[in-house]
Amino acid sequence: MKINVETHYLWRDVDHEDEVLESYFTKTRDKSVALRFLKKAMKRYGNPQAIVTDRLRSYSTAIKEIGNVDRQ
Repeated sequence: MKINVETHYLWRDVDHEDEVLESYFTKTRDKSVALRFLKKAMKRYGNPQAIVTDRLRSYSTAIKEIGNVDRQ
């Protein structure tokens, strides 16, 4: 998504009923942003039963660091 000619990325947390729990924009899509996003969502909503992503590499490295590899 372009905002003032700069590319920004939308991060969304959606539950099993397709309701958006939280969302925010960032300028990058790297491991540190994915880790911060996952930790924030898990702190607010607890451990998920399953994690579904768009297979971006930064998600898998962040999920490995958190310790939820078996849930992706």
